[in-house]
Amino acid sequence: MKNYLCLLLFIFFFIYTATLRAQHEDWRKLVEQLAEEGMNEATIENIYEELLQLEDNPLNLNMVTREQLENFPLLSLKEADAIYRFLEKNRPLYTLFELRNVPFINIKTVETILPFFYVGEVEGKKLHPQAADILKKGRHELQFRLDKTMTPRAGYGKFPDSVLAQKPNKKYAGEDFYTSLRYSLRYRNKIQMGFTAEKDAGEPLFRPDSLKGFDHYGIHLIINDIWKLKTVSIGDYRLSFGQGLVLNNDFMISKSWSTDNLARRTQQPKRHFSTAENGFFRGIATVAELGDFFSITAFYSNKKIDANLSNEGHITSFKEDGLHRTPLEIEKKKNTREQVTGANVNFRKDRLQVGISGVYYAYNRMYNPTLQDYNLYSLRGSSHFNVGVDYSYQFPGLVFAGETAIAGNGAVATLNTLQYRYSGNLSFSLLHRYYPISYNALYARVFSEGSRVQNENGLYLGSTFRPLAKFSVTAYVDFVRFPWPKSNVSTPSNAVDLYFLGTYAFSRQSSLEGRYKYNQKEKNAAWPDKNSRSVLPYATHKFRLRYSRDLRTGWNFRTTADVAHYKETHFSAENGWMFSQNIGYRGKGTFTGDAYLAWFHADTYAARLYSYERNLLNTFYMPSFYGKGYRLALSVKYAITAHLSFSVKLGHTRYFNRDIIGSGTELIEGNHRTDLFSYLRWVF
Repeated sequence: MKNYLCLLLFIFFFIYTATLRAQHEDWRKLVEQLAEEGMNEATIENIYEELLQLEDNPLNLNMVTREQLENFPLLSLKEADAIYRFLEKNRPLYTLFELRNVPFINIKTVETILPFFYVGEVEGKKLHPQAADILKKGRHELQFRLDKTMTPRAGYGKFPDSVLAQKPNKKYAGEDFYTSLRYSLRYRNKIQMGFTAEKDAGEPLFRPDSLKGFDHYGIHLIINDIWKLKTVSIGDYRLSFGQGLVLNNDFMISKSWSTDNLARRTQQPKRHFSTAENGFFRGIATVAELGDFFSITAFYSNKKIDANLSNEGHITSFKEDGLHRTPLEIEKKKNTREQVTGANVNFRKDRLQVGISGVYYAYNRMYNPTLQDYNLYSLRGSSHFNVGVDYSYQFPGLVFAGETAIAGNGAVATLNTLQYRYSGNLSFSLLHRYYPISYNALYARVFSEGSRVQNENGLYLGSTFRPLAKFSVTAYVDFVRFPWPKSNVSTPSNAVDLYFLGTYAFSRQSSLEGRYKYNQKEKNAAWPDKNSRSVLPYATHKFRLRYSRDLRTGWNFRTTADVAHYKETHFSAENGWMFSQNIGYRGKGTFTGDAYLAWFHADTYAARLYSYERNLLNTFYMPSFYGKGYRLALSVKYAITAHLSFSVKLGHTRYFNRDIIGSGTELIEGNHRTDLFSYLRWVF
């Protein structure tokens, strides 16, 4: 009976929302799409933080530079070039909507980027700001977050001293809540500074044995146009050189985000304001311009990191979750020192760009992963380096870009892409990469199917086109070869990744979206008779149908149906499905919020389903579901004043076929879990 009532509820919402009028989508929904495509939480937070900062400090179209446009995350190199050439011929602009006349730019792109730009007067050279002006006229922001799981977990239970003496890692050392405190100051385009303090649930806070208070601290200061330097960054920052084959701890766009946004450029240092405890540098970075065509970026980082160690004290792997809750986890906290230094020299003249990058990194311990067949060629030693050359040339309607790099052991890797844009409604991308098994680059982050830039050859073909005025398509296919064994794959193997997204816009305010994802890989598996093992292919099909509506009054509705089908050769298929409904309100009143309900049924973890769930400001939540049950989430934001707001969210998941949830210290005895999230933001 409950199943029928839930189905009727979804049908009611779908019919009701189909009759409503709406307002157009903004850039936040594009970030939601990124989250739904599987990008990790830290990357999503970095993207959101950067776009939010740009929205709060829009760029003047009558003064914006080519570099600023190329570094803008929502524009491809071709789009940035088209806008810049249009501005060169038509400045001064008198209205933002003149961007609609830019060749190769469609209306949807223009509407998405409008919040990040304005049309203003051409300003003269300004004097260096005084400290009093920075404090008085700068934008201050203070954020406080507190999350707590209301359902008891095993790691917070009470245990006799005799039990803890034998098994000390059964109990967490700290309190059962997550909290963070962040402050930032921005003065125009000149100065950014701030700090971050954070502790995860289970980590101690201001305990006698934790005198530092929070588990993690971060600080950053970025100054632009100081003396002869374009940028100086001190503290925590992120960097990206070229295509990322040598160095990139900035974010990487997913395959489906934009098929014509694959080519990258060297980025100036960006602040690391996320609470993520890894994936950033700590030290100093500078950018200097030499004449009209050359720029030099140099950096040095020195920080302590977490690592898993062998009995000999060698690093077997890096611990990247940032959790320090049990004695074993605390023992690994900052037990290794990492030093990284490098530079990039970039030449740019009109359509041609060439860069040379180098990075050297060293540890105070030997890096020596436990020897396995698949890591026979992995990096071993206490230091390593990479050097690369990146290049790009923009023909009319065509962009060629790539990078070729060499590792300290002489292995050479390369990535090259062609991007063709016939018009704002048709584009193609072709990308080839060759990453040999012997290429080691611990700080590389570039287009790939695997988690490391190693042991992968691939050919990607993608396209975005609009066959009808109201119908758009994004599609790609990626053929991958892994020439050497991998973890859990004892022979060379192959993979195919296929994606299709079709969107039909009934109007500028409502749309119907259909998505299909196909992924085929291989893995070690036992045959059904269990007497023999082999490398067998497996495939995952995922389907999605979604209808979205927005109201001019601020209400928005999203109805989604997801289906997953997993099939391993010689075994029975595993299936899953989920229906979800989101109702949101983003009106002009003091209250905004969302209500989310999902009903799911998945046979196994292999057939699990993901659904993006709107969370509190600057945070993202992408839970996976398998088994049988439902998910309910309610969130509300209250604007106490124009500058002070408080947000709270309650999330509840209940299973119909489980008596326990999780395992180990995270085990919950019962069939449900309830989480409470809160967020306080003050802008002054």
